Amino acid sequence: MSEFLGLDTSNYTTSAAVFDPQTMTVHQAKRLLPVKEGELGLRQSDAVFHHTKQLPEMVENLASGGDISGICAVSASVRPRNAEGSYMPCFLVGEGTGRCIAAVKNVPFFETSHQVGHILAALYSAGKLDLVKEKFIAFHVSGGTTDCLLCEPDQRDIIGVTELGSSLDLKAGQAVDRAGVMLGLKFPCGAELEKLAAQSARVFKVKPVIKDGSCCLSGVENKCRDMLAKGESPQDIAAFCLQFISDTIIAMTRSALEKTGSLPLVYAGGVMSDKLIRDRITAEFPDAAFAEPAFSCDNAAGVAISGWLRMSGGEVCRY
Repeated sequence: MSEFLGLDTSNYTTSAAVFDPQTMTVHQAKRLLPVKEGELGLRQSDAVFHHTKQLPEMVENLASGGDISGICAVSASVRPRNAEGSYMPCFLVGEGTGRCIAAVKNVPFFETSHQVGHILAALYSAGKLDLVKEKFIAFHVSGGTTDCLLCEPDQRDIIGVTELGSSLDLKAGQAVDRAGVMLGLKFPCGAELEKLAAQSARVFKVKPVIKDGSCCLSGVENKCRDMLAKGESPQDIAAFCLQFISDTIIAMTRSALEKTGSLPLVYAGGVMSDKLIRDRITAEFPDAAFAEPAFSCDNAAGVAISGWLRMSGGEVCRY
């Protein structure tokens, strides 16, 4: 057997995954990092500590199911993005563990970025892995990014990315979590905010703030706080927040397509697992591809797949 192990130690989730190219299946083990009630995140030192404790358990979970006995390569996300200066200490845990496993197993170790891992996980989940050989537009929308990216084949990194737009202030995931904590929800707030929003019948008129393809999202937090002070219902506040984000992503997509012409669209990242946001985007762009929820939130599936693609020279081989 030839399996590929991937490790991802992002700011909020410890993840390990094994990809089997013979069956094109992924086995995952992941766990959120613990965040105290009422807080909006973790210091990097705390994230590193929790990953150091949790990653061995994730690998052991995979091993107990016999999923890593035949690994032929190990990959890890070692930076947030493939961009100069992109660095977070928490990724050192996955990198160090991956290098150790690769050395003991005498197999190659490959580096990738958290962002490329997300994009590959979305392509895999949507049955669109063949797009790695083409140009396409990918959105990576999470707590740390609201990025619109032109993706092209790259000999070294499998996917080369050029930024077409980003958030100039608050990121979409931050807006979701700040609105959620404001309403008394537990961090991370995405799933609970979605449940609240589903109980609202209101449709809001939203005017996204777009500047040369990039967006501004700080206004959504201010508006939500305003609505709360005026006594509006948590359900309507949640619905406004998610509608604002979805309409902003739609406006960014239109701007990107104006720059590039018609290209396939792929949406990745934890925020894209929200059904309300997904449904509104799909209504505008019916052919858009989305990661399934298990592959939208932080995961190591795409990281594992990146190792397979590196070993096969970027070719999506069908066994």
